[in-house]
Amino acid sequence: MKAWRLERPGGTLAFSDVPMPKARPGSVLVKIQATPLLSYFKPYVEGKLPYSPPSETFTPGTNGVGIIEAVGRDVWHLKTGQRVVFSPHFVSCENVDDPAQILIGLTGFGAASPAVQTDWPDGSLAEYALAPVSTITPAEGLDGFDAAQVALLNRFIVPFGGLLRGRLAAGETLIVNGATGAYGTAAVLLGVAMAAGQVIAAGRDEGRLDEVARVGGRRVKRVRMTGDVSTDTAALRSATGGGAHIAFDMVGQAGDSTATLASLQSLRRGGRLVLMGSMTVPLSLSYSDIMRNNWEITGQFMYPPGAYRRLIEMLRFGLLDISEIRPLCFPLKELMDAAEAAAKATNLECVVVQP
Repeated sequence: MKAWRLERPGGTLAFSDVPMPKARPGSVLVKIQATPLLSYFKPYVEGKLPYSPPSETFTPGTNGVGIIEAVGRDVWHLKTGQRVVFSPHFVSCENVDDPAQILIGLTGFGAASPAVQTDWPDGSLAEYALAPVSTITPAEGLDGFDAAQVALLNRFIVPFGGLLRGRLAAGETLIVNGATGAYGTAAVLLGVAMAAGQVIAAGRDEGRLDEVARVGGRRVKRVRMTGDVSTDTAALRSATGGGAHIAFDMVGQAGDSTATLASLQSLRRGGRLVLMGSMTVPLSLSYSDIMRNNWEITGQFMYPPGAYRRLIEMLRFGLLDISEIRPLCFPLKELMDAAEAAAKATNLECVVVQP
């Protein structure tokens, strides 16, 4: 089979003929139909990001959509021929306090990760991928969606994990900070799908905010952030009608904390802030304000095991509208052209690679 093989980030990336993996106990072999490409794939391959990849040559690539080719022993529910989605987020199933976790085909976390990556080094940028059964979810009832469209769920699954962690409930007011980014826009659409009473899209790009408000519909309001905490807090509180129940923070490599602080200060008493983005500076918080207002501040990495299943059901029954996100499809052999496109893609575009 054909697969992209990366010696290491910063090393040689080659499109190679490699042996097809065999299903082993606890695994599923998937024939790949579509793989969404990360916007930062090119700098990752060039070794410009502080990640911890497998120690040996490996196949990169994270999420994907495909058809089960074979299942190993100890796999009882999944069957050959099933259409599935797979997640790169693998967490050890051992009953310990702090199970090891990795993002297959991308990076590890902590001292136990290298051993896990040795067992599961390879991602989805290939004609076939071998994956742990716990990362596989059946994609049933989606016959009206082609593989590239199903691959768009990758855009939604990460913020969905954050909104689940924040316990977003029907009728609540949600602020999405970083709403003009890819995941932020998805969070706005998820807020609508999850029956938020109103969703406040907050960001600094006025043109993109207008687009987010348009695709989100009548329950979405936009607030352009200025970088001044007092001004932005006042604007958010005005838009929410007195304060939000939950603020979802999805800033990307933010160089200042003003928008995050304004989102926090726009919460009503008992409100929740979920941190899921990235920031290059410290986040200074007021102990007294948090205590007096009964605010909750929660960090969330990725999503719980059942999240993909719930997201698929939302799409299946028409609760989640993904029609405004446009897949930009490239053949597998044109990976680096796809990587260039992914770096330039807008919040309403998603680059998808297909064998």
